[in-house]
Amino acid sequence: MAHAVKTEHCYVHKDLAVCGGDPVIVGTRIPVRLVYQRTQAGDTVEMIRQAYPHLTPAQIHDALSYAYDHLAEIEQEIRREDQAYEHGKTQPSH
Repeated sequence: MAHAVKTEHCYVHKDLAVCGGDPVIVGTRIPVRLVYQRTQAGDTVEMIRQAYPHLTPAQIHDALSYAYDHLAEIEQEIRREDQAYEHGKTQPSH
């Protein structure tokens, strides 16, 4: 049974077996939210390409397009990841 869900963006899909079903760039485990967050932090498409040389400009732009088309979803993912990070930081180590 296939877990992948195609989106209206050809370089973005959701697959429960990859990053918990969060939207990622097809063929990678790079979440759309990561690309969005990097641009929000001031990175250009070229800077993202340097960090992830296997990505094409089209993949990066499509991920950003998806993020802007689904901004509430992406912002919710960012909040969830931030909360998980904070929760992990406050857990006592054993």
